[in-house]
Amino acid sequence: MALTSLAALPLARSGSLAWNASLQKEAAALAPRLAAADPARLTDAVARAWAGRLEAMVRGIAAYRAHPYRRDLSDPPVVWSEGSARLLDYGPENDGPVTLFVPSLVNRAYILDLSARRSLLRHLAGLGHRPLLLDWGVPDDPRISVGDLIAGRLVRALDAAVGLAGGPVVLAGYCMGGTMATALAFLRPQLVRALALLAAPWDFHAVRPETARIGALLGEALTHLAPDGFLSVDQLQMIFLGNDPDLVVRKFQAFAAMDPASETAADFVALEDWANDGVRLAGAVARECFRDWYGDNRPAGGRWVVGGRAVRPEMLDLPALVVAPANDRLVPGPSALALATALPRAETLQPPAAHVGMVVGPDAPVTLWAPLASWLLRHGAATLRSSKPSSRRALRRAAPMG
Repeated sequence: MALTSLAALPLARSGSLAWNASLQKEAAALAPRLAAADPARLTDAVARAWAGRLEAMVRGIAAYRAHPYRRDLSDPPVVWSEGSARLLDYGPENDGPVTLFVPSLVNRAYILDLSARRSLLRHLAGLGHRPLLLDWGVPDDPRISVGDLIAGRLVRALDAAVGLAGGPVVLAGYCMGGTMATALAFLRPQLVRALALLAAPWDFHAVRPETARIGALLGEALTHLAPDGFLSVDQLQMIFLGNDPDLVVRKFQAFAAMDPASETAADFVALEDWANDGVRLAGAVARECFRDWYGDNRPAGGRWVVGGRAVRPEMLDLPALVVAPANDRLVPGPSALALATALPRAETLQPPAAHVGMVVGPDAPVTLWAPLASWLLRHGAATLRSSKPSSRRALRRAAPMG
C-alpha cells in the first residue's frame, strides 16, 4: 500500500487517477491542493507518513507476540464424530432449544467459542439453550467437495443432533456454514425447525460481479498450484488480504497503542490467534466455491446442485433469521440479504458490525447474542423437554432479552 500510494501521487496531481466512487466528493475537494503542492515535498510527506505507520505496525506485531494471553478453554463433550469432524455439546445438562451450529470450512470453528468472555455458544448455554457445534477439523480428503460434505457428514451430524433432541432442531450457520446450512435444510426440511443464517453469502454477484469473477479465476488457478490437492493456509491468507490490503497495517498500528493489560488487548490477541490458526482447504471445496459460487453465482441462480437436487430456498417453508452485518466486507449485505428475499418466512437483523466483529466484538452481546437467543427460544421451543425445572427457570430469564 505504501508503494502504491507513492506511485499514485503523480496521477492524483494530474487529475487522471481513477478514484473509488465513494471517494469522488473528497477527491474533488482535494484536487486543487494536490495540484498546488510541491511534488518533492508532497512525496516526502507521504513517505514519512507511511514510515510512521509501518513502524507502529512493527511495534504492534512485537507486542502481539509478547502478549501473555493464551486460549485455555476446554472442549465440551463430543457427542458424534466422523473422520475429522466432531459434534460438540455445549449444554448437555440443558433442556433448552437444541441448535446445530455450522461454521465455515475456511477457519476454525471456535470463532463461536473464542474466549471465556467472547463465546456465543457458552452464552447461549448459560441461558439454558443446548448449542451443538460442528467442528469440521482438518480436511482429510482433497477430493471431497462442499456438496459432498453437505450430503454426507453434515446430514449425519444433523441426524445425531435430532437424535439428541428427540425431534427437529434449529439449524444455524455462520459465513459459508450458513450457505451450507441452507442446502441442508432444503435436503432435510422435516428435521429442521428453523434456520438462522449469520452473514451467509448467497448472491455472489450482488456487489461488484466483475470482481467476483476475477477472484474466482485467481482462486481456481491457485488450486492447481497445490501439489497435495489442498489449498494452504498461506494461500488462503493471501486471498483474504486482497480483500483489504491495508488491514494488517491498521490493526497492528492500533494494537501498538493499546494498554497490554487491558481486556481490549486480550480480546485482540484472542481474535488474532484464531485468525492465524487456519486450516488447509480441500481442492474440491475451493474449486466449487470459486467456480460455482463466485464465478457462476449458481446459488442465487437456482443452479447449485447438492445431493442431486438444485437448492431452492424459496421452497423452504420454515421460520428463518437472516443476519447481515452492516459493515461486512467479506459478505456484503446484498449478498446475505438475497436469502431473506428468497426464504418465504425470513426475518432480518442488520447489526452495526463487521463480519467477525458481529460474533465476537464488544457490542456482540447486545447486537447479536441477545436477539439471537430470543429468536431461538421462540422458534426452538417445541424441542424443549420438561424434565429439569432449573433449565426452565433459566429459559424464563432469557425470554425478555429480545
